[in-house]
Formats: sequence, structure tokens, C-alpha cells
Amino acid sequence: MAEEIVYPKKGENDPDIGPVAVMVAMEKDLALMRRSMDIQGGAACRILSSRLYQVTNGHQDIALVGPMLGAPYAVMILEKLIVLGAKRILFLGWCGSLQQSIQIADFVVPDRAVIGEGTSVHYPVNDECPEPSDAMIKVIEESLAESSAPFHKGAVWSTDAPYRETRNKVLLLQREGVLGVDMEVSALFTAANFRGIEIGALLVVSDELGSLRWKPGFSNSKFNRSRKLSAEIVCAACQKLYVQ
Repeated sequence: MAEEIVYPKKGENDPDIGPVAVMVAMEKDLALMRRSMDIQGGAACRILSSRLYQVTNGHQDIALVGPMLGAPYAVMILEKLIVLGAKRILFLGWCGSLQQSIQIADFVVPDRAVIGEGTSVHYPVNDECPEPSDAMIKVIEESLAESSAPFHKGAVWSTDAPYRETRNKVLLLQREGVLGVDMEVSALFTAANFRGIEIGALLVVSDELGSLRWKPGFSNSKFNRSRKLSAEIVCAACQKLYVQ
């Protein structure tokens, strides 16, 4: 018998989905993903406040869901996707850079996560720095290389409190070699590992904290070009995941 009293279930009108799913944090990137995947119809269903779309390319059925913000909500979406049939999940989001060498519009591929959110503790995997699937990282790296897109690979810190990114915390993370900060990755890696699901992430740097002064880049034209390219890279990665 399962430990959980409350658990996700497949609803009567929920679709079955294929093994590959893409989770997108931001509404603007969800629109870019829909364009890259040539999804013209409406959502197949709603998952909480998010929308799930499906695209079939030959025999490949890919699910796309978003937007979502924060660790608890993202993990609820992850749990539902697993119930619907997902086995390989790729997360697309934004991060702030913590190292001065990493700039707005750069790509970051997390190879481990530093837990600073409160969701991971409820998924006991005995791992303080959860990691993604090696196979997922390989596919993301290959897709970036094919697009001639340079990237940084390393640790990302996830926090529930973006307005409590203090000087001392940033300095500590810099010394530990942590590349960036987001709100979802550590919880998604932890929950996916707990459930035995493969996961990987691609992040676009939206702002900089490395100088200990906040430099936002949300309206930066280079950042927006990287966001558009990230959607194309994720689409290419999805195709590779089906042939493995």
C-alpha cells in the first residue's frame, strides 16, 4: 500500500501522454514552445492552473505543459505528468547567474542542484545535491552543440525566497562554484529521482547577481533571442529522446 494519503490520479477526461514531456516555467516561453512544435490547437486539458498540449510527429507523442512557478507547484505538475504516462521530462526555465563570468542570455545546464526550497525534504532520496539523468544531460548538450550554442554546466541553487538572495549567501555559493539560482530545479530533480523518472533541465540566464548588485535582463534583446533559441533546442532534444 502506498504511503501517501493524497496522491495524483488520472481524471476521466485526462489524456494519456507519451513518455516524453516538456515542462515550461514561463508563459512567454510556453508560447515559443508551441510555435516551435507547431501546436495550433487548444490545450488537451488543464493541470491545476497550467495547460497541457500534445503534439504528434510521426509515432512520437510529446506533451507540453506550463506555465509554472516555484518548487511546490512544479512538483505537483511533475507528479501529474507521471500519472499520465511521462517517463522522461525536460524542464525549460530561467535562472539568475551567481558567477560574474556567466551573463544574461547565456545557457546553463544543471548537472546537480543545491536545495534551498522546502519541497525536496518531503521526497526522501538521501541526496543533498540531487542530480539529473546522465542521458538527459547528454541529449541537451548534443542539441546545444548542434545549434552552436555555448553553455555552462554545473550546480544551480533553488530557492523559495527570491527576495532573500543575500550578499552572504551569494558569496558562499560563489565559493562553492554554484552557477545560478532558480526556484524549481532542485525539487524537480529530487522528486523525479524519488519516482524513478528521468529528468533534465535547460535554463536561460535572465539576470545577474555575481557582482552583488542585481542586474535584470528580462527585456534584453539578447535574452529574448536566447529564449527563442532555447525553444528550438528543446524541440530537437525531444526528438532525440525518442530514438534512445
